[in-house]
Amino acid sequence: MNATNPDPDPRTTPGLEPGGGVPPGETPPAEGSTPWAGPEETYNPAKGWAKAPLALIIIVVLLCAVGLIAFAVAL
Repeated sequence: MNATNPDPDPRTTPGLEPGGGVPPGETPPAEGSTPWAGPEETYNPAKGWAKAPLALIIIVVLLCAVGLIAFAVAL
């Protein structure tokens, strides 16, 4: 990657006042991108949900649904 300064240079950016401010009616310059700001990830395998946690979540949701239905019928 090319590590350049993401901040605009106020001397060469049109629409900026001498102090770096933007006068009324002007659109401020776009902010810079910093793709190199974080650590470089060299190993990040893509994995889906494991079967056991997914099955456990489904069982808990079904038990809650059955309990709410039973509570509604009991009223």
